[in-house]
Amino acid sequence: MQSLESISELIRNRKSIYPQHYIQKEIDKNTIDNILENATWAPNHKKTEPWRFIVFHSEVGRQSLSTYFSDYYQKNTAPENFSEIQQKKASEKPLQSACVIAIVMQHHLDNILPEWEEVAAVSCAVQNMWLSCTAAGIGSYWSSPGSILKANEFLNLKEGEKCLGLFFMGYHEAPTADRKRTSVDEKTSWL
Repeated sequence: MQSLESISELIRNRKSIYPQHYIQKEIDKNTIDNILENATWAPNHKKTEPWRFIVFHSEVGRQSLSTYFSDYYQKNTAPENFSEIQQKKASEKPLQSACVIAIVMQHHLDNILPEWEEVAAVSCAVQNMWLSCTAAGIGSYWSSPGSILKANEFLNLKEGEKCLGLFFMGYHEAPTADRKRTSVDEKTSWL
């Protein structure tokens, strides 16, 4: 059994670590499989297991995602707002990462649950991924750029599936930073 102190430390050490801090070190497939397996143990109402994952692990896969971002930016940015620097920034995050996972929610077509419950279950799955990455020394963050939220065709999504964002991962050399939270006393009422 884990102690409350050890799980508290893991939760409090979880933080967003961005691709610019990742180092060029591969994350092996077994580690990714373990992280995804942990995701599937998230709570979900009626055991719908609404999470789906599309893994961009190989160089070819991450390059295809990079190309998608670059093309999307070019096609959807007004000429007066276009910036080659912004286009490059949009496309380099997948290449800086060791792995990128598209987080997809499958909303059951019979509508047995409201969509927000399925989104909540997927969010819990992502938290399990984040905590697993933290425990493994892997930096990660969940991003939901507009381009990926409109990537149904690129991701080959099925009816009822919706992309909720991307989970970027990589070993890192991120600087430590003071992290603070408002006291729980300010957000709690006892009756």
